[in-house]
Amino acid sequence: MYAITLAAACALIWGASDFCGGKASQRAHPLSVTVLSQILGLPMIALMMVVIPGTPRGVDLLWGAAAGVLGLFGIVLLYRGLSQGAMAVVAPTTAVTSAIVPILGGLLQGERPAPAALAGAFCAVAAIGLVSLAPSRPGEPAKVSVATVGLALLAGACFGGFFIILGFADADAGLWPMLGVRASSLAVGLFLVWKAGARLRLDGRTTLALAAAAGLGDTLANGFYLLAVQRGDLSVIAPIAALYPASTVLLALLVEKERMRPLQFAGLGLAALALVLTAT
Repeated sequence: MYAITLAAACALIWGASDFCGGKASQRAHPLSVTVLSQILGLPMIALMMVVIPGTPRGVDLLWGAAAGVLGLFGIVLLYRGLSQGAMAVVAPTTAVTSAIVPILGGLLQGERPAPAALAGAFCAVAAIGLVSLAPSRPGEPAKVSVATVGLALLAGACFGGFFIILGFADADAGLWPMLGVRASSLAVGLFLVWKAGARLRLDGRTTLALAAAAGLGDTLANGFYLLAVQRGDLSVIAPIAALYPASTVLLALLVEKERMRPLQFAGLGLAALALVLTAT
């Protein structure tokens, strides 16, 4: 139950962070927002390692570094897929893939969760797909290219790989693997910013505040996920953590007054069912 609570908190905070990052990206280059938000989230890593200390091995930091690289490439691939004009396909495909990959990974590692918990995990997958649906935009092509679907699948596989690899860190390491996550993602992110010719500067206090909230929240959510997966089955914890689109959609509904589709409401109901089943 403790691990499920941590995973649910992780999903809630991740979704709020994505909302803040998305708002900041409307005002500045998305890559600049991504990298600067991670820099601004560094104090949270220091705080977490003080609050929950550990005795990490070198391999634990390497697992964190590998997860960080996959997570960052997942973001880049997702942004590229979304930029190709098929958001209603790319977003749910990426989200569902990111949940299915760790379920398969956990089962292949020999996990055998209770039937109710496994049913909850698959309810979470369905919920993720439904809440991630977005209405088609005017002029959006009726047919989506294979390349675009491939980008969405690769992005989801990268996020799923992040879930799996971070779970390999030993529980005795505490939250130290987060240092590896951030070190590698920042190194790759700074290289991509340089390659793209983007600026590491955000104009306006509001944009900076949104980026800071995104970075601090993302770091905290990563820490919650690490603690959760150290204490529960990957095949159950990861799909619950991957429910983050639900909180993003709810914030868009409350703050931006966006209209939700009936299928998205059904997805929220399935998300609640998933939490009940996995907690039993």
